[in-house]
Amino acid sequence: MSDSSFAGKRVLLGVSGSIAAYKAVDLASKLSQLGLEVDCILTQAAAEFVSPLTFQSVTGRRAYTDRDLWGAEGHVLHIGLGKEIELALLAPATANTMAKLANGDADNLLTLTLLASEVPILIAPAMDGGMYSHPATQKNIGLLKQRGAEIAGPQSGHLASGLTGVGRMVEPQEMVGHVRIALGRKGKLAGRKIVVSAGGTQESIDPVRVIANRSSGKQGYALAQAALDMGAQVTLVSGPSALKAPVGVELVQVESAIEMEQAVLESTAKVDALVMAAAVADFRVKKPAASKIKRAKGTPTIELEANPDILKAVTERRQGKKEGSPKVLVGFAAESDDLLKHAKVKLKDKGLDLLVANDISAVDAGFNVDTNRVLLLDNKGGEEQLELMSKLDVAREIMLRIAVLLDK
Repeated sequence: MSDSSFAGKRVLLGVSGSIAAYKAVDLASKLSQLGLEVDCILTQAAAEFVSPLTFQSVTGRRAYTDRDLWGAEGHVLHIGLGKEIELALLAPATANTMAKLANGDADNLLTLTLLASEVPILIAPAMDGGMYSHPATQKNIGLLKQRGAEIAGPQSGHLASGLTGVGRMVEPQEMVGHVRIALGRKGKLAGRKIVVSAGGTQESIDPVRVIANRSSGKQGYALAQAALDMGAQVTLVSGPSALKAPVGVELVQVESAIEMEQAVLESTAKVDALVMAAAVADFRVKKPAASKIKRAKGTPTIELEANPDILKAVTERRQGKKEGSPKVLVGFAAESDDLLKHAKVKLKDKGLDLLVANDISAVDAGFNVDTNRVLLLDNKGGEEQLELMSKLDVAREIMLRIAVLLDK
């Protein structure tokens, strides 16, 4: 799915001669689907594994090899490719290509272009474990880091040699996350620290059973991704969720409302904004059973007690002007009736700067779907309805408003 924040941005994907070149095809495809314009350069060895036509097929753009260096465009091709991009990505990066780049050896179109370019370089090494751990390779990686290159991976696992060790190229989906961070580094939230809470909480009845809710965490995780895309440093406090956290977040996993309160208060000690998107249980079991409750003993009576109000606790810290309170406080209101009425009450009672309200009874904007339709209320009396859009687009709209509030 194309992402409007990346549409039209241009990146260079350099592919060197590793069996992991097949992963580069998937990576090129995923980057193109994100909306990026992806130019690919294959070394001669890389073209032995995967053809340029394969990359052209998934990107819709021409893929280059050393033959093109000596064509009609040869004397300027590497300059054009290196100057018209925002990020250079070397994936997979073999020990040989990294050695060339570290030592200024420009004997092919890829290394020539990378040396001529002044944009950030993101490198994903891929090689056998012994090659990666070799002092020469480690020295070259150190040199590249000193010059500003970022290294992603490699990972541990099964290698082409049949051995197991550190040397596997980072998986394409994770590499996309690294690319997003690199491209968003100068975004509207650059230098800002944002805490996002997400997902539902679970309150124990006994060692087996819990009281939970239907929250999937999708909107909260989208908020974390949107903040990363805009350059923020993000802490994600998440209840139990099947979702994978975005690359680059500091993930704090919790289960109960009590645990979430502690994590949120600790995480917001020195941050710019807290976005409280988690569906925190209002009640917990007063005395959870120490052992599994047996059916044979009959229907149990479960007594509940109130959970802490996390937003209220943060608000009280802000009102008391305690050091480290977030500058901007954003809450969510998931309602099934009288949306505007309940939202206005919550906005005032919690002392929020911005409240995001949504009707959870809507089949296309409630739990466990990828879209949302929300109403934004601010503490100045402003009301704005966002029509149905992806949860990532909703998250981006919220983060843009947070950026404005922080600038003020």
